[in-house]
Amino acid sequence: MDVKIRKGVNIKLKGTAEKLYADSVPCTDVVLKPTDFPGLRPKLSVKVGDKVKAGSTVFYDKDNDVVKFTSPISGEVVEINRGEKRKVLEIRIKSDGANQFETFKQGDPGSMSREDVISNLLNSGVWPFIRQRPFDVVANPADTPKSIHVTALDTAPLAPDYGFIVHGQGAVLQAGLDALAKLTDGKVHLNINGNANADEAFTSAKNVQINKISGPHPAGNVGIQVHHIDPVNKGEVVWVLNALDVLTIGRLFKEGQFDASRSIVVCGSKVNAPKYCKTVLGARVADLVKDGVEEGGRFISGNPLSGTQVAADGHLSFYDYQLTVLPEGGEDRFFGWLPYLGFNGFSLSRTAFSFMSPNKERDLDTNMNGEERAFVVTGEYEKVFPMDIYPVYLLKSMVTSDIDLMEKLGVYEVAPEDFALCEYSCTSKIQTQKIVREALDLVKKETT
Repeated sequence: MDVKIRKGVNIKLKGTAEKLYADSVPCTDVVLKPTDFPGLRPKLSVKVGDKVKAGSTVFYDKDNDVVKFTSPISGEVVEINRGEKRKVLEIRIKSDGANQFETFKQGDPGSMSREDVISNLLNSGVWPFIRQRPFDVVANPADTPKSIHVTALDTAPLAPDYGFIVHGQGAVLQAGLDALAKLTDGKVHLNINGNANADEAFTSAKNVQINKISGPHPAGNVGIQVHHIDPVNKGEVVWVLNALDVLTIGRLFKEGQFDASRSIVVCGSKVNAPKYCKTVLGARVADLVKDGVEEGGRFISGNPLSGTQVAADGHLSFYDYQLTVLPEGGEDRFFGWLPYLGFNGFSLSRTAFSFMSPNKERDLDTNMNGEERAFVVTGEYEKVFPMDIYPVYLLKSMVTSDIDLMEKLGVYEVAPEDFALCEYSCTSKIQTQKIVREALDLVKKETT
């Protein structure tokens, strides 16, 4: 199936990583953040001073105790950070350098029962890589999804090239896809890049339906792909992953271990030598950049549109394969109340001359260039939102907590990342992703 996305925009930034691997980054410590999982109520299984192996349970979901979250490395739990009302924010694990693993079931998932595959995914802590629509939360293993969608492309600014990372790992990817095929009575959709030649690991995949996705960002968002291939209606469930997470699933069944190693891209105009490097889930930012960044940068775990700001001594989030460093901004600009009138600015509404050089890479900072104001209808959202949904009306129903209206306007199909471009282009500077996240949490609480 070919899907062509016409609405959206590619924001070209300086700092794209060359497709070469740097040396592997030794991991000193990792952090697991329960806050990476919306709606989760964590219950700790460890305390400070405990020794763990890769795959040892660190915490689990109070509301569904079979969903476990396990350590990416072997070492010692050295810190548990809490927030208000003793909410668990971070569990930090210091590496012992021994690289010891818990042992899980090994074998061909195609010859296993659905129950055995689910049990292996749950016990190893690999299950949280599987998320669901609606609500954009960790999938419930008690559900049977009507289909599963794997996105094999990322169209966000400076995003990693999935084909480059997956190259040569076709057998591992296939094992992961075979495991996913056991989880649904419907199809497993592998959505590959239709803008360029996809890697052989994707094009030769079996036991899946291969769909070619082309067009500007947000074509790489799995929610956009689901909307155009197999939309989610009320009462239905679809599970989603990205292809790099499928590698982790494949390694579990081929090796019998939770191997949390991953390739990530360190990019952005503040990085001296943007690169791909090999590290582990939850890696420390300082280990990844060392002295390779300029001063005055903002560290973002993820991409510039939907990523999370982290400190220079912080850690990558659970689902992120990208560390972006952009100029912080904040400097005074002559006649700053005027739009950018030169060729260095960038605008989606032609208040700068950027439309005359659409392929130019730009060194954009994190300035909002304004503050929140009245939420007015400008038509900017509709230009970049490629769903058959009225984004402004849906957001306004979210602001007013009108669940009935949200359901009619398509709340079950969306996730915060689908509104990232809307937030970027918003004349009113509305934090649309925050609004969507809070609305999804409300609907889930009231309807399930």
